[in-house]
Amino acid sequence: MAVNDVIVLNERATNLFSRPSRIAVLPCKAADEYTSPSTELLLSSDDLTMTGGFEGIVGRSSALREVLDQIQTVAPADSTVLIEGETGTGKELIAKAIHALSSRRGGAFIKMNCAAIPRELLESEIFGHEKGAFTGAVTRKIGRFEAAHHGTLFMDEIGDMPLELQAKVLRILQEQEFERLGSTITQHVSVRVVAATNQDLDRLVSEKQFRNDLYYRLSVFPIRVPPLRERRDDIPLLVAHFVKMYSGRMNKQIETIPSDAMEALLDHDWPGNIRQLQNFVERSVILTAGRVLKCPIPELLTRRSVTEPVTLKECEREHILKAIQAANWVIAGPHGAAARLGMPRSTLMYRMRKLAIMNERPMPAA
Repeated sequence: MAVNDVIVLNERATNLFSRPSRIAVLPCKAADEYTSPSTELLLSSDDLTMTGGFEGIVGRSSALREVLDQIQTVAPADSTVLIEGETGTGKELIAKAIHALSSRRGGAFIKMNCAAIPRELLESEIFGHEKGAFTGAVTRKIGRFEAAHHGTLFMDEIGDMPLELQAKVLRILQEQEFERLGSTITQHVSVRVVAATNQDLDRLVSEKQFRNDLYYRLSVFPIRVPPLRERRDDIPLLVAHFVKMYSGRMNKQIETIPSDAMEALLDHDWPGNIRQLQNFVERSVILTAGRVLKCPIPELLTRRSVTEPVTLKECEREHILKAIQAANWVIAGPHGAAARLGMPRSTLMYRMRKLAIMNERPMPAA
């Protein structure tokens, strides 16, 4: 990219997934090829988000395209889906996309956060209750499952559900029936459940904090949402999207993102993922008085060393991936990754599947 090149996003990005090449406008390269420290990102008024079932999802990286492929595969199947990913990676948007592309899209999309509802109220929220079922139950109330009849129920932070409720939820998933609190009448529903967690459910199962039968029922089709540090190519598009959104809300005309700001944003690890990036861009728009985005870059630099602890699962994935890459993706044999890691080939293949490690070697040229 030449010194004076600029990146312009002035075509509709409704086909970011299927036709990513439409992002670029000659003579400039695509936003995910942003490399020049002297380059600025120019914004336009066109839509940067996806449509056609992927509303709100922004990006064109290979990691995101893999997730969208999985969504398109599982959405019509009406099976239970478990979305796994760190906090702030956009798991709810993935759940909404599954609903929008399913046969249940005409029904309700009901969401509930198992960690946000007080423990003593969670059962009533899930199953509903009859009048007089407990102190304070002055009227009948339907629960989230009943509200999601013929639709989709998104159960976020499923790993925080108390053990005593997990058996009842398992029954609904298997039988599609339940009783409201204070009632002996069985209610029948047709609900698709999409669950999400930022915890390691494998570990919770081994520690007897999560039922293994519920885990197996939820993880019929698991989808791992990559953290933002694994999809840095999407950062310019995400930044442009958030700048456009917040500048519109604040009646500001911001047209340019300085090159030094974009370099800092691309270089940051974003432990809070997309949510952290969104909050940072919102703060930047508030600070901006003119047409050039004013980013508090020193804030990123001072917080660079203060990151969230890396989970054991992430450490294991990174360690195995490095060994596989060092072996040029050769698994077996005396110089393969299994030998380097000191484990049988079958064990390594099993861990690769569990950790969603896919073959990332570039395809040979035709």
